[in-house]
Amino acid sequence: MTDQHMPEDIETPPPLPKLSALLRPHRLAIMAVAASLLILMIVKMQWSWLPDYAGMLLAGLWITILLLVASTILGFLLAVPLGLVQVTGPKILAWPARVFCTIIRGTPLLLQLWLLYYGLGSLFPGIPEIRHSFLWPYLREAWPYGLLALTLSYAGYEGEVMRGAFAGVPHGELEAARAYGMGRWKVLTRIWLPRAVHRALPTLAGETVVQLKSTPLVATITVIDLYAVVGDIRQSTYLTYEPLLFLAFLYLCLTGILVTIFRHFENRIPTRGM
Repeated sequence: MTDQHMPEDIETPPPLPKLSALLRPHRLAIMAVAASLLILMIVKMQWSWLPDYAGMLLAGLWITILLLVASTILGFLLAVPLGLVQVTGPKILAWPARVFCTIIRGTPLLLQLWLLYYGLGSLFPGIPEIRHSFLWPYLREAWPYGLLALTLSYAGYEGEVMRGAFAGVPHGELEAARAYGMGRWKVLTRIWLPRAVHRALPTLAGETVVQLKSTPLVATITVIDLYAVVGDIRQSTYLTYEPLLFLAFLYLCLTGILVTIFRHFENRIPTRGM
């Protein structure tokens, strides 16, 4: 065989750096339009009312955040067993869990809220044991029914999400954990639940944003949240667009914070081999 001369290494120029996600042309155009609209709103619209109602807005914002955080945490804690029993059984628990999720997902949240407040809430005053108990100062208020409705709604939707997440965890991983001598509780807390939560995390993020946009419904039962405060401001100032635009801006900020938090957790969880 004849010797073949290998070609000399040719130095290739380094690849051009990719544009940042925020510096892409279409996103720059969107940001330019948004900035123009924001400047136009600041200059052309009336915002002198804002300092006078800042305290009310902060109080309403605090109520909205409390309802969101409490209902999502409680709802998720309820969604985990709802999803788990639909996968593992027994049927005596799986069927009620499936029926609960079907009813919650098949009926409007506003209807559920009104049934709890105007239906269940109207029964409690006629029960002497409840009227004279320590629960009555809370049950006579509207916010417990709003919190309960939001919690049950979140649990119903997330119960189905967690059912799919539990069912999607590879069975071989669970068998390997049992082969290492792990008991059922350790398999659940160390393998099954973390893997299911990781699979469901993007959907949980979306559902939490939807939950945020569902909180204004509590204003229909006299809970003074952010939406209710803005409604009072509109009636007091006779302004239509400015309070609503400011409300939209606040909800956009809250949505951005939620998305950032969930993406932070998604990035911290290793995805290799998931």
